[in-house]
Amino acid sequence: MLKGVLLGFACYAAYAISDAFVKSLHGTLPAFEAVFFGAVLGLVAIPFIRKPGDRWHEVFVARRPSLWWIRAVTGAATNLSAVVAFTHLPMAEAFALIFLMPIFVTVLSVIFLKEHVGWRRWSAVLAGFIGVLVVLRPGFRQLGVGHFAAMTCGMAGAISMVALRKAGAHEKRISLYGAGVIGPLAIGGLLTLTSFTWPSLYQWWLLAGYGLLAGLAGVLLMLATQLIPANRVAPTQYSQMLWAIGFGYWLFGDSLDWPMLAGIVLILGAGLFTLVREDQVTGWWRRIKLV
Repeated sequence: MLKGVLLGFACYAAYAISDAFVKSLHGTLPAFEAVFFGAVLGLVAIPFIRKPGDRWHEVFVARRPSLWWIRAVTGAATNLSAVVAFTHLPMAEAFALIFLMPIFVTVLSVIFLKEHVGWRRWSAVLAGFIGVLVVLRPGFRQLGVGHFAAMTCGMAGAISMVALRKAGAHEKRISLYGAGVIGPLAIGGLLTLTSFTWPSLYQWWLLAGYGLLAGLAGVLLMLATQLIPANRVAPTQYSQMLWAIGFGYWLFGDSLDWPMLAGIVLILGAGLFTLVREDQVTGWWRRIKLV
């Protein structure tokens, strides 16, 4: 149990450091180019994700092809919007909006899975959106592309998660991971053809950190969910906020005011409550292979 939880924390630490690498580009490369090279480097993790008996072509196919395509498209949308969000926003603010994903999952599950949601989870949804209003304070501060990108990232991640819930435990990890890499690789590559900037040596270093650490995080997540149920791993994702606040302060000179901190607490609290409550009511986390 403890080893699985520690692997979960290590996984999301790797993801947070990966995000800090891409933020360090400061938008000097197009977002789609960063996503393309990150996906290329993410391919390195596939041999570690692959289990005995898995075939290499299963990176590109799935038992339910619609699931693979949803994962591929949402993977590209998530990666592109995340890079834009981290480029334009403080890391903590970007994470706060991205962490709306469990709230979006609840709403989408009612619409597409016809799932019953009680008053407790609806209260968490309301609290999450109040937290968003506190963070954004529309009318009192200027909103930009970064805010919309972060919320788009959360929504795209939620769509991917709902697709996984619909499929259950029937798909292989190599197919799920493959879709999440091939989608950004293909779409990022096509966009890169329209406008390519050759990275400098320093930019190559940042891209390498971004892609390789994201691949490492995927491997650590797989190892964690082999040891403990996914519902025990998922809450460790919120440790990314601590990394974001630390990196934001020490590396990027970000500052958070008290209203923003209050909004972040509301969003994180609502998301964590939603994860816990969904496990108690539906138990679907036990059937999901997190990748």
